[in-house]
Amino acid sequence: MVLTTQLVNLFFSRRRAEIDHFRKHPTEVQQKQLDYLLKKGRHTLFGQMHDFASIRTPEEFARQVEVQDYEMLRELILRTKQGEQQLFWPSRIEWFAKSSGTTGSKSKYIPVSREGLQDAHLQGPRDVIALFAALYPDTNVFSGKTLTLGGSCRIEQEGDKARSGDLSAILIRNTPVWADLRRTPSADTALIPDFELKVQKICKEAIPENVTSFAGVPSWNLVMMNKILEYTGKENLLEVWPHLELFVHGGMSFKPYREVYRQLIPSSRMKYMETYNASEGFFAIADDPTRDDMLLMLDYHIYYEFLPMASLNDPTKAVPLEGVRPGVNYAMIISTSNGLWRYLLGDTVEFTSTAPYRIRITGRTKHFINVFGEEVMVENAESALRRACDLTGAEVAEFTVAPVFMEGRSQGAHEWVIEFRNPPASQTAFAEALDKALQEVNSDYEAKRFKDTTLLAPHLSIVPTGTFLRWMEQRGKLGGQHKVPRLYNDRTFVEELLAISAQSPQETTGKP
Repeated sequence: MVLTTQLVNLFFSRRRAEIDHFRKHPTEVQQKQLDYLLKKGRHTLFGQMHDFASIRTPEEFARQVEVQDYEMLRELILRTKQGEQQLFWPSRIEWFAKSSGTTGSKSKYIPVSREGLQDAHLQGPRDVIALFAALYPDTNVFSGKTLTLGGSCRIEQEGDKARSGDLSAILIRNTPVWADLRRTPSADTALIPDFELKVQKICKEAIPENVTSFAGVPSWNLVMMNKILEYTGKENLLEVWPHLELFVHGGMSFKPYREVYRQLIPSSRMKYMETYNASEGFFAIADDPTRDDMLLMLDYHIYYEFLPMASLNDPTKAVPLEGVRPGVNYAMIISTSNGLWRYLLGDTVEFTSTAPYRIRITGRTKHFINVFGEEVMVENAESALRRACDLTGAEVAEFTVAPVFMEGRSQGAHEWVIEFRNPPASQTAFAEALDKALQEVNSDYEAKRFKDTTLLAPHLSIVPTGTFLRWMEQRGKLGGQHKVPRLYNDRTFVEELLAISAQSPQETTGKP
């Protein structure tokens, strides 16, 4: 065992025992989380309004507190930003994460308490270290530095006390000294709001360092890595950082990016570790390299409930952790030490195991297409896209999908706006493979496509390289945690992308 890794394992041995405990006693641990949260919140305005002092059981909690969304909490959050305190959490809240998960043009401001930072947002990365060191005792990853891209939004001062910005920027500002010494670039560079300028600075600062790992959203890290190769003139990242071993990624599915990362980092020692973190909290970590799911972290002072997507309009159908079943698509409901109470997160997950509890992210409650009763989720779309790429030799850089609405007697369809990294030889063959694969993974879509009854074959709109990047820049969502919305029930995003594409020089993207 490498000495540095041996020391890391020794330091985190107690924490790994705590993780083993909630693996074996999930219901008990979740009840303790609820008890803690109710005790802390009982003297807040929200706690008094909902009589937290009288709540003892999950059933009472569900009866006395209705499921909340952001709009229901907006007024209390704005009042807190303006200086009022103890409205929904007892300790002073000064930080607000400007959420990049919203599908509209307006941002959400998610409260981040002192406890929320320590309990979840910073505990998650510590647990990544603890789990990775145990999985790979011969790793040298701890002998070097971690490259973190960071958010693209500056920290904004809100009145006398409140400050807001991307969660990644807030975390950089609150990173403990020991962790800050192990990361690159400097905090000043990581917080540069201009994404292009930030990447230029990273090239100058990080290239001389012994970078052994990096962390962040796959899409934006890929942009940065290609810039680094351009800057250095190297063929792959191992020529820049020969000791690269780990990419800790989250924010979107890694599957569409896996092959291109293997090409960029051609090393058998390279490991990829998925995490599930958001502005609202840190929720899961991939703790088993043989699986494609993540362990739900149950002791971050987050209490979980799950609402079957089939009953999305009936919050009374929400169940606690012990009520979930594998294979069901659930919307996540969380209560946290950031002062979010029965908060509908907006993400959907599927349980792959209940002993211990493991999940896969399947999409967003609003990021799906169900205009014609087809109920296509992000996971369906990504799975079909991978199959079409495998069959045609194509590689997709970015994509989004929207409905083509019925007009008069015409049937509907789906329009796929795709930016290829490597286009297929035949767009027709690609579209046919995509259509067939989507029917194989989604029976509702298959039924609507049967003999073109309701849905016609998908429309393919190929856009030039850089279209999605320009679109995200125009929306003020460039870099950091911002994600391209994959599916949506109206055509707003698609029309914006096509308008940008029409202004760009057209490229050859494969034969029709």
